[in-house]
Amino acid sequence: MTGFSSPLLFERYELKFLIPIDLVDEISQFVEIYCVLDPYSDREPDKFYKVNNIYLDSPNYLFLQRRLAGIDHRFNMRIRSYGDIPSFPYFCEVKHKTMGIVKKRRAKIFEENWAKIFSGGDIIAPEDTAVWEDSKDYKNHFLRLAFLHNAQPKIFTQYRRKAYASVVDDYARVTFDRDLRYERRETYDLSPAEDGLTHYDNPEKFDPETNIIMELKCTTQVPKWFLDLIQTFQLTRTSFSKYVTGIQEILDERRLLCHDRVISRVDLI
Repeated sequence: MTGFSSPLLFERYELKFLIPIDLVDEISQFVEIYCVLDPYSDREPDKFYKVNNIYLDSPNYLFLQRRLAGIDHRFNMRIRSYGDIPSFPYFCEVKHKTMGIVKKRRAKIFEENWAKIFSGGDIIAPEDTAVWEDSKDYKNHFLRLAFLHNAQPKIFTQYRRKAYASVVDDYARVTFDRDLRYERRETYDLSPAEDGLTHYDNPEKFDPETNIIMELKCTTQVPKWFLDLIQTFQLTRTSFSKYVTGIQEILDERRLLCHDRVISRVDLI
């Protein structure tokens, strides 16, 4: 039986599905036989809470290139916070994917000046935050990769999530993500900038008729009720990366802007 504390290191399968919003309530009723809402969802009136992320990549977008090439043993790096107004702890996360299995390492951050670690400084956690010591190795793992690849912030993403945690399995979660937005960001700032956020509404990559991302997450032992859920609602597994989709939109916009500048210069000649 699972608890509410989020592990700092785990391996799991992640199954993604794009569903219409009309199915969220029906699937939620099915899921509630086996799960309860996690604390973040439970405290929200509509059960959806905000997730804020900064994704990092190398100057030549190595992480993106490896993902697009379908290379195994790939990973991405992000810094995450929760809520309308981000509050500590923040989480430095590295997600490795190998042979379909995701391994995630996360370190908690409690210090206001947390961004200094990326300019050679360090973080001193409050004395009562023993969890920081437990996650020190994962913090160092994150920093090693960041410095090795010269990884810097590239994009900020935000979405609203409804999450369930199983009460009958060692580890199983069901999440629904909606209202996905992004913006180009090159600073270590997890505060949403409402005026600058753009919706993921490119119909070639994100069908507006099925604009809810549902994920089933579990250990290598897939619960039978996951299979029953998929069969009951006739779901088809898909792939969707918030980072890849958002950063491709940003890069396309930059290419278009550069093209327009070239055209303008030609017109002036």
